[in-house]
Amino acid sequence: MRFHKVELFFFLLIALAGFGGLFAWAAYSAASGGLVVGGGDAAAKFAMMSAVLTGLSVVCGATLVLPTLSRGLSERGTLEKMTESLSVRSLSLEHAAVTDGLTGVYNRRYFDDALTEYISAFSSIGKPIGMVILDLDHFKTVNDTHGHDIGDEVLRRVAECLRMFIRYHDVVARLGGEEFAILSPNISESQLFNLSDRIRQAVSEIAVRNGNVTLKVTVSAGLAIWDGEESGEDLYRRADKQLYQAKRQGRNRVCAA
Repeated sequence: MRFHKVELFFFLLIALAGFGGLFAWAAYSAASGGLVVGGGDAAAKFAMMSAVLTGLSVVCGATLVLPTLSRGLSERGTLEKMTESLSVRSLSLEHAAVTDGLTGVYNRRYFDDALTEYISAFSSIGKPIGMVILDLDHFKTVNDTHGHDIGDEVLRRVAECLRMFIRYHDVVARLGGEEFAILSPNISESQLFNLSDRIRQAVSEIAVRNGNVTLKVTVSAGLAIWDGEESGEDLYRRADKQLYQAKRQGRNRVCAA
């Protein structure tokens, strides 16, 4: 078993203090005619040794133990600060790993994980899970005509719009490009359709200015309610199929499975 340096210094300090106390007792015993004999001369010698050892204890504490403890506390404080900083950075990196950098909503990775967890949890209680897939209409024309900077601003504004409508336990994510998705547990098909249509109307009211031009965009949406048995991929395919149905029917509309 290896001892830390400060522990060795502490043991030395205890030993010096112990011997100092022993000599102090011997001096008292010799002076009072107790177990230690020798009279006043012996008492004086023992008292001197006690004083020397007490002085050494003070010197040891001041020059060895105290500086070592101070360095240890300083190093501990530094390590705690480093750990705290690393924890904050870790949380930031973890958040960045599941967040879309452009819009601030969740990314596809988080959405897929949330879908798996929701299906696992809600399968045991028999509650529905709704999914909405949304895609901006003619978004390529926006980028080609107005530039990617304006296109990025449109995506950010749409993401803000989506966040305004979702509940605290809903998940909104950008799946890629101009495609977004909402995962909404414990909701009926009519409620999900109404939610999707309100979002569609709100997106159509977004106005993005590019110089003298005011840009308006629309969104198509497809939705599906989990049937209680299908996989997350199957639920996504059904919602995505309804999205393409909305596109085929003229865009700027909501279709349900």
